[in-house]
Amino acid sequence: MQQMFNIIFTTSFAYSILRVSTPLILAGMAAVVSERAGVANIAIEGMMLISALTGVVISAVTQSCFAGVAAGAAGGMVVSLILAYFILQLKANNIMCGLAVNAIAKGGTVFALYLLTGSKGASTALNSLTVPKIDIPLIKDIPVLGEIISGQSVLTYTAILLVAVMHVFIFRTRTGIRISAVGENEKAVGSVGISVIRTRYTALLISGFFSGLAGVFLSMSYMSGFTANMTSGRGFIALAANSMGQNTPWGTLLAALIFGAADSAANYLQVLAVPAQFIQMIPYVTTILGITLYSVFKVRNEKKLKMKMLGVQQ
Repeated sequence: MQQMFNIIFTTSFAYSILRVSTPLILAGMAAVVSERAGVANIAIEGMMLISALTGVVISAVTQSCFAGVAAGAAGGMVVSLILAYFILQLKANNIMCGLAVNAIAKGGTVFALYLLTGSKGASTALNSLTVPKIDIPLIKDIPVLGEIISGQSVLTYTAILLVAVMHVFIFRTRTGIRISAVGENEKAVGSVGISVIRTRYTALLISGFFSGLAGVFLSMSYMSGFTANMTSGRGFIALAANSMGQNTPWGTLLAALIFGAADSAANYLQVLAVPAQFIQMIPYVTTILGITLYSVFKVRNEKKLKMKMLGVQQ
C-alpha cells in the first residue's frame, strides 16, 4: 500500500494525468456538441482511429507536423459529414450508423496500414513526426506546479483552451444557442425558420473536428506512431465523461480528468505485484462506477424535485 501511495502522490503522476486525459477531453468536447444538437455520436471511436492513421501518414509524406494534425482533424470532419448524410438526409438510425463507422474504422485502418507498410500492427515503417512539447516561461520554474503543467504537448494546452472556447461558443454565440435549442425542441426551432438539418450538420462537423484532434494526439503525441485499435475504447469513455459532465464543457473536462487519473493509475501500478489484467481494467471499471453513481444521484434528485413540485401544487 505504501508503495502505491509513493507512486501516485508524485508530480510525475499528476503530469501523466494531464497527458492521458487529453484525448478524453477532446473527444468529450466532440460528444458535448453532438449531444447538444440531439444526436448521440457513437462514432467518435471510429473517427479517432481514422484520424490517428491519417495524421501519421500525412506527416510522414509531407514531413510536416502541422500538415499531419490538420489532415487528421480534416479526416474526422469528413467522416462526420458522411455520418451526418446518412443520419440527417437518409434518416438512418444514428446508433447503427455510429457502430458501423466504428467497425469499418477498426478493420479499415488495419487494412490501410497493411497496404502502406506491410504491417498489420504498427506504423513503424513510416517516418512520421510527433507534436512538440513546450516549456511555459516562468511557470516551468515554479516548484511542483511547473513540473506538472509545463512540458506538455501543444495539443494538451490546445485541448484545455478549446474547452473555454466551447463554453463561450455554446452559451454565448448564436450558432451554439441554436445547436442547444435544436437538441431541446427541434419542432419549435423549425417553426421560426431555423434549419434543423443545417444546424445538426454544423454540430456533427464540429464533433468530427474534435474527434480528429483526439485521434491525432494518440498517434502523434501520446505515442509516436499508429498501432491497431489504439483508441482502446476512449471514444466511449468520452461519451461517459460527457454524461457525467451534464453535457457541459467544464463538467466534461472534470469528468475526463477523473477517468484520465484512473487510466494513468493503471499505467503506473503495473510495477506492483498485481495481476496485469486487474490493473488494465481499472479505467473501465472507473467509467462504469462513475456512470452508475451519476445515474443514481440524478434519479434521486429528479424524484426529490418531483416531490417538491407535487407538494407545491397541493
